[in-house]
Amino acid sequence: MNIAVFPGSFDPMTKGHEAIIRKALPLFDKIYVAIGINSDKKGMFPLEKRLNWMRQAFKNEQKIEICTYQGLTLDFCKEVDANFMIRGLRNAIDFQYEQDLAVANQHLNPQVETLFITCPPELAHVSSSLIRELYRYNADYSDYVSYELS
Repeated sequence: MNIAVFPGSFDPMTKGHEAIIRKALPLFDKIYVAIGINSDKKGMFPLEKRLNWMRQAFKNEQKIEICTYQGLTLDFCKEVDANFMIRGLRNAIDFQYEQDLAVANQHLNPQVETLFITCPPELAHVSSSLIRELYRYNADYSDYVSYELS
């Protein structure tokens, strides 16, 4: 089986994240969309809300499992027998950062290949940080997420 992990904080999950996952669906038998839990980071939105939003967005997708993990993403990949890690790219800055991580991950575990998938151009400016800022100041964020953030 071709199994992939799409890790992130998803605080919150954007339409860009959703588009990347949907692009990856035909390539894999199973995709774990996994929220990494970092005790040093406190998300703006509670973990349970983020999980519920993600489950709602992909409720009809049998190949997607929404979950959480702690520790190194590569260890989680090993735990779920994933040979691929999906990373989304919006721009060249993302690529630079993600390429460095991919090289380090390849060195640590050559069995896990990083696959870069670009988001649609119309969503290239969207980030979870932008959405959090809009939400914080009661501005309209509805073009960037497919659910209500309350």
